Amino acid sequence: MSNRGNLIVISAPSGSGKSTLVRGLFDRLLETPGLVFSVSHTTRKPRAGEKHGVDYFFVSEQEFRATIDAGGFLEYAQVYGNLYGTSRDAVEAELQAGRDVLLDIDVQGAMSVKQSMPDAILIFVLPPSYKVLRERLLKRGLDERDTIERRLRIARQEVVCYSKYDYLIVNEDIEKSLFELKSIVSAARCTIDKRKERAEEIVKTFEDN
Repeated sequence: MSNRGNLIVISAPSGSGKSTLVRGLFDRLLETPGLVFSVSHTTRKPRAGEKHGVDYFFVSEQEFRATIDAGGFLEYAQVYGNLYGTSRDAVEAELQAGRDVLLDIDVQGAMSVKQSMPDAILIFVLPPSYKVLRERLLKRGLDERDTIERRLRIARQEVVCYSKYDYLIVNEDIEKSLFELKSIVSAARCTIDKRKERAEEIVKTFEDN
């Protein structure tokens, strides 16, 4: 059990800087070895610069629903009219290989994961305020004004769920937040459960002398 990787879930309202944090974590992968990103399946169309199999697995709704029927998703949800899901087999294979798996999913998906995998580590990212979040959504220029207002309405529902998570990052300063995210990943690897096998080997050397 101690050799099994950690399942780490990160969620945040759209525009909170979560994706920037995740990219930053993997850009410094040498400092966080043994961590892999779970690429979700989605029915939405790719945005500019997004690549199939890297950012998402872009599939048809028919393919997505066939996977649901086969029980192939660890979690899935409909967000902004599109379906998103996490492959159960892909995540389990990485965990069994001893690698930590990072899931970037919404609140609904995180709660589903926690229900089926209680040992999952949940991290919530909050923006400093509603005003800051609104400014970030406007500045990034990805959405029409009505879409931004819809994202803000959903954010009001999501922010109150932070207490259901294990860790909270308030993303005011990206470097500070990135340090906190790396620290959570590192700490998860140092629990007694994860280190028990190694500890028992060390304790045995004391018993033999």
